[in-house]
Amino acid sequence: MRRCDAAVVGAGPAGVAAALYLARFGVNTVLVEKSAPGGLLLTTFEVKNYPGFPKGIKGYKLADLLSYHIQPYSNLTHVRAEVTGLRLEGRHMVLTVDEDRLEADCVVLCCGVGYRKLGLPDEDRLLGRGLSHCAMCDGHFFRGRRIGVVGGGNSALEESLYLTKTVAELHLIHRRAAFRAAPVYVDKIKAADNVVMEYNSIVTALHGSDKLEGVTLKRLPTGTEEFLPIEGLFIFIGFEPVLPDLPAEIVRDERGFIVTDAEMRSSVPGVFAAGDIRSKLCRQVVTAVGDGATAANAANSYLEQGNAR
Repeated sequence: MRRCDAAVVGAGPAGVAAALYLARFGVNTVLVEKSAPGGLLLTTFEVKNYPGFPKGIKGYKLADLLSYHIQPYSNLTHVRAEVTGLRLEGRHMVLTVDEDRLEADCVVLCCGVGYRKLGLPDEDRLLGRGLSHCAMCDGHFFRGRRIGVVGGGNSALEESLYLTKTVAELHLIHRRAAFRAAPVYVDKIKAADNVVMEYNSIVTALHGSDKLEGVTLKRLPTGTEEFLPIEGLFIFIGFEPVLPDLPAEIVRDERGFIVTDAEMRSSVPGVFAAGDIRSKLCRQVVTAVGDGATAANAANSYLEQGNAR
C-alpha cells in the first residue's frame, strides 16, 4: 500500500491546479488519474474564455500546458489508475486504486463529470455508431452528412458551430423555444446556412440496427411525432458527476454533486472537492482552476493543523 500526505483524484484543470499548489507547499502528493491529464479539455475543440489567451487555445494544447506545469516537482507522483472507492479509517483516508490501496492524510476530489444521456433504449448500443458526445473526436466521420445535435446551452452551440464546418446539414434540437447559450453563440449559429432549428422538440426514440439511421422527434406543443433521418446525433444536455464509492458522511446535492464551503471543504474534515464535481452554478475551466488552488490551500492548512478530526 502506498502512503502520502495528500491524494488528488482527477487530473483535469482542478486536479492539476490542486496538485501544483500542494507540491509548491512541499506536501508529499499523489495525483491519480485513469487517463491522460486534461479531463474534458481533451474533448473540447477550443477554449476562448480562459484569461491569457485572447485568441483562444485548443483544448488539447491547454491540457498539455497544464500537464507540463506539474512535471518538475519531485514531491508529486502521478499515478495512472482508477480510484473506485474512498473510506475513512481513523484519522486517515484509504483510496481503492485499481487493485491497490492508497492511504492519505487528506484527499482532494477533482473527479469531474461525464456527459448526461438521453435515457433512451439503444443509446448505449449506438454510442460510437452514430451517437457521440464529442464533436472534435467524431465530427470528421460525418463530413458531408446530415446530423443532429441535442441541447441548447453553450456546449451544444459551441460544438454545433464546429460541426457546421464539415456536415451538410445540422438539425439543432432543443426542448425550449429559445436557447440558454450566450448571445455570441446564438448569433453565430443562427447565421449558419446549414443549420435547421428544431425548437420545442425532444428525441423520443433512436433508430438503426448496426448504426444510427434516424430519430423520432416529438413536438412538445402538439405532442405529434415524426421521423428525422440522420446519420449522426451529438448529445450535449449537461453533465453528471463521476465519483468513486464515497462514505455516506460526505454530503451531496440532489444531483449527486459534492457540497462544499467556500474553501472547498466537504462535510468530512480532510476531504475536499474542487472543479465540476462540486455543487455550484458555474462550471468553467477558469473556475475549476480556482477551485483547485483554493482546495490545495485549505488542505495544506488542514495538514499543518495536525489532521485533527
